[in-house]
Amino acid sequence: MASSDVWLEALARKVDEMNHVIYLLAFAEGAPAGSLLQGIVPMLLIFAIFYFLLIAPMRKRQKALQKLVDSMKKGDKVVTNGGLYGTVVAVEDKVVILKVADNVKIRVAKSAIGGLEGQEPQGGKG
Repeated sequence: MASSDVWLEALARKVDEMNHVIYLLAFAEGAPAGSLLQGIVPMLLIFAIFYFLLIAPMRKRQKALQKLVDSMKKGDKVVTNGGLYGTVVAVEDKVVILKVADNVKIRVAKSAIGGLEGQEPQGGKG
């Protein structure tokens, strides 16, 4: 498991704990009835934290990977999400033909391309 995955899981657990505490404080018996704004503000804050720490970076990585896949050309050395290394021989509409060894060519979906060889993977988790 990648260290970023561990960090994200720990963050998710902490946010879940915070949600539980906020829920208990907001709906405890005998608690004075507060305004609706007091209940919504913490939830909006949590959503903003999730957006800037998780959603925005993930969308940025997905856009970069899509740009890479769209600009792929013959001769590029790529890595698939499954870990296959190969050289692009042909690019079709939704399929890439990779040469993985002498006289060995395979058809791979463009969505299975994880990045260029030698670069950090841009797709998937993390």
